[in-house]
Parts: sequence; structure tokens; C-alpha cells
Amino acid sequence: MADVVQLQKVQTPRALFRQPLALQWFQDGELVKRMDNERSAGRFELFLDLLYVAILANFAENLAEHASGSALVKYILILAPSWHIWSDLRELMNSFYNDDLAQRVFILWIMAILVIYGNNAILVDEDIGAMRATAGAYMVARWSSNTVHLIYSFSSYHHRAQQRLWFGLSGLTLCLYIPLFIEDFSIRSKIAVAAVAITMEECIWIFSYSPVAKKLLKARYTTAVDIAHEVDRFAAFYIIVLGEFLYQIVVHSPAAVGFNMRLMRAIWTLIIAFCLNWLYVHNDGSLESVHPYRHNIWASFMWVTIHLPLVASLLVAGHVSALSASLDEVHEGELWFLCGGLGIGLICLYIIALGPVSHGRTVSFTGIRLLVFGYYEYQYLVTSNRFNLSVSQNLNTQ
Repeated sequence: MADVVQLQKVQTPRALFRQPLALQWFQDGELVKRMDNERSAGRFELFLDLLYVAILANFAENLAEHASGSALVKYILILAPSWHIWSDLRELMNSFYNDDLAQRVFILWIMAILVIYGNNAILVDEDIGAMRATAGAYMVARWSSNTVHLIYSFSSYHHRAQQRLWFGLSGLTLCLYIPLFIEDFSIRSKIAVAAVAITMEECIWIFSYSPVAKKLLKARYTTAVDIAHEVDRFAAFYIIVLGEFLYQIVVHSPAAVGFNMRLMRAIWTLIIAFCLNWLYVHNDGSLESVHPYRHNIWASFMWVTIHLPLVASLLVAGHVSALSASLDEVHEGELWFLCGGLGIGLICLYIIALGPVSHGRTVSFTGIRLLVFGYYEYQYLVTSNRFNLSVSQNLNTQ
């Protein structure tokens, strides 16, 4: 995507506050990096991930307890905005990370807002106060991130044009959420408003950082991504999401004592999570590949965007799968969420595997692994249904 890579080494002394400077950018089509070393996810970024996954797990648990179509719609509409908040911080840390006091306080501020959001979001369809608290927390979090973008645009000129474009368009889009505060609006109308606003935000994000916006702005300096940091952030977050499969199969010893059906379900849940991690890490299994960030901007947008349905589906599937290890009977609605979550997750993993450009022969094939994984899922569900049937027959005879 860039013709020449220019590296510059800059020493950053220890200080409470540092001037925010862009870490990488495009200058006349050439990629320029302020530091030549590859960055990984920072400690406070991973700390943020822990809180965020806990919030998403709360959403997934609420969906599993109220397995219905309306609950699924609510799950999607409250999860997507929280993903936008996480993405805002990810992008800021990718481009302007300096780990000073101001950035740490800002991360803490966003985490405090997320606590408000996470506690009220599951009640948006029951209480107008929860609806207002959720919408207000989201708007404050995004306005905070947008304001930081604006401040950073004065501090560093390399991303200035696109940052200010994003600030203006994103700020206008947030106004679409105002009807959520009005009590007289029906819940159906608010669902439509939230769906339109979320879709608009995704489109504006893609437009603001796309080649189209760069051409319209006629900017000499444009945004660039630290690919190693970006890939590491998504991979670390994905692994934490898979923890939803593993937590409940051990806590409170649901599969004790000895060898039993619950233990079998717990082991199958572990196998499912292990295979999902394998599929994500190795993509199509090629020996050499070029990441979408390095060869096509639109493939990069697809790679980033597809992580939202991937995370949403696997959280639900992981919660239900792990929960089955502590239940004598898995209800039909929960099985539908398990099947649907794993199915959508596999489709997303397949799309992610299509992103890299592969070179040389492959040591394994995504299609074969998906078939094998599908067979495992099928056996898991058949076992669950047979167990439910046997339990029902025993109760009827008694």
C-alpha cells in the first residue's frame, strides 16, 4: 500500500505529560513511522479489554436467559455501540500512544462510562431511566473520544485533516440518538433510530479514513495504521472473548463428580474454543501470506468490520455452550443460539481467512477444518438432544 517506508528514531523521555504525536502516517503516498520497532498491546489497553469483555458477557447472559427474537435484537443494538467505544480507544492508542498521565486518565474515564453503560443497557426495554442512562453514557463516551481527536489534531498535523473530518461527521451522527431520550417514542421507533444511527456511524468511519476522503481533502499527510499493534489488539481481544467458553466449565465445579454427561459437555466446549482459536490464528493455513492491511484498503475495512459479528456471535455461543456443562437440560432456544452463534462465527472466520493474500503451498485447508469443526458441533448438539430426551422420558415414567 506504500511505495517506500521511511523510519525515524525518536527518543521519548519520561514525563507526566507528553505532546501527542502521530506514530505513523502517509506522506505523499509514502509510509513514514516515527519509531522502527513493532508495538504490542499496552497494559492499560488489555485492562480495558477485561472490563469490556465482562460487559459483553453480561449482555450474552441476558440474551441466554431471555431467548427470543426481541432479546436478540436488543443484544445486537446494545453491543454494537459498546464496540464503537472500544474501537475509538483502539484507534487513538494505535496512532497516538504515549502512555502519559493524560492518556491513562482518559482510559479510566472511558472505563467508568462503560460501567454505567454496561449496567443499564440490558434494561433499556424496561425502564426509560435505563434507556436515558445508556444513550447518555454512549454519547458522552464518543464525544470524549472525538474531542481527544480534535485536541490531537492541533498537537500533530499528520492526521489533522481526517481527524477533523471524523470529528464533524461523527458529532453530527450522535445527534441521531436524541430521540432515545424521549419517553413518548415507542420502543419500535427507538429500535429503528438506533439501527439507523449505528449503520450511519459505521459508514462514516469507513468514509472518513477511505481513499475517497483523502482525495476530497487533498491532504498531503493522511492516516496510517501500525499493523503489528492493530493485529495484536484484535488477537488479544479475540482470545479474551473465547474465555467465555471456558470460565463456566470450571467455576463452581459444574461437571463434578467423576465421568458424567456434564463433564462430556465441558470437554466438548473446551475443544470448540480450542478449534476456534486455531482457525483464527492460522487463517487459511498458508505458509506465507500478506495481511489485508498491507495490500488493500477495502479488504482492511472488511477485516476490521467483520470482527463485530464474530465477537457478538461467539460470545453468545460460548455462554450457552459453557452453561450446558451446569444444566441437566438445554432448552431449544438456547440450542438455537448455540448453533446460530457458532455458524455465524465460522462464516466470519472464513471471511477473515479470505483477507490475506497467500503465497506458496498451504499446509492445511480452511474448508476441511470447517467441515471437521461442523461435525464436532453436530455431535455436540445430538448428544445434548439425546440427553434432554432421556431426561424427559425418565420424568414421564416417574
